[in-house]
Amino acid sequence: MNSLYQSSIKSLPLLGHGKVRDNYAVGDDKILIVTSDRLSAFDVVMNEPIPGKGKVLNQMTDFWFSKLGHIVPNHLTGVAPESVVAADEVEQVKGRAVVAKRLKPIMVEAVVRGYIIGSGWKDYQDTGSICGIKLPEGLQQAEKLPQPIFTPAAKADLGEHDENISFAEMETRIGAELAAKMRDVAIQLYTEASEYAATRGIIIADTKFEFGLDENGVMHLMDEVLTADSSRFWPADSYATGISPPSFDKQFVRDYLETLTWGKTAPAPALPAEVIEKTQAKYFEAIERLTGEKLKV
Repeated sequence: MNSLYQSSIKSLPLLGHGKVRDNYAVGDDKILIVTSDRLSAFDVVMNEPIPGKGKVLNQMTDFWFSKLGHIVPNHLTGVAPESVVAADEVEQVKGRAVVAKRLKPIMVEAVVRGYIIGSGWKDYQDTGSICGIKLPEGLQQAEKLPQPIFTPAAKADLGEHDENISFAEMETRIGAELAAKMRDVAIQLYTEASEYAATRGIIIADTKFEFGLDENGVMHLMDEVLTADSSRFWPADSYATGISPPSFDKQFVRDYLETLTWGKTAPAPALPAEVIEKTQAKYFEAIERLTGEKLKV
């Protein structure tokens, strides 16, 4: 499978390269978002692509937009990406791009946690809370929480770590009304998605959503949604508490990097072929198990 490490669309103005996505202007009110095969771990972009990963993320997001569209508007326009680029650039966007509404991003990520894992587990061990939310005593690693919790994070610049903030701080930053709406919508999205994923043998441990406002101040769901990059997906048949369960994401990369003497800052170390292949297989398995269909290539 051909991979795309970074797009090079010349027929549209470049807005910028993110960790994984490349954005181009389509007129004044739309954006072409190309999802590359880049992979970031510990907020550092790796030097090697994971072939097909961008197509998995793009198609998984489209799947969730369709399934959850009754909850909140999203950034899709319905315009075919192939129609806005030059003929010799079509291969760069096929299956891995969308033409989206140009929204004003809300600079707070909406993180929803249904299980206690990752930084939340470390926080709980230290304080008995996650991001200031007090939890019952005696929870084990990877245990399901009594109900999903909302733990916002302030968006950081490229290469920097997002910063967990309290809900009160979120209210200060964006206003109480918008903060409450983001929280309530995010929890509803997570709850409905988790219930569906359970029917496919997948546990969604946690996820993050991003929202933006249109010119009328209407909140839209944007960027990627419930992908293996923005969420922890665990296979239900191998789930257990007291451990960090295996997951359908870049865990092979993280686990490999943890064996190295590396400061988790750029430049990134090289990834062995075996780690790339195992990671690619997990992404492909995730979309097939979730949607019931193989990746459209």
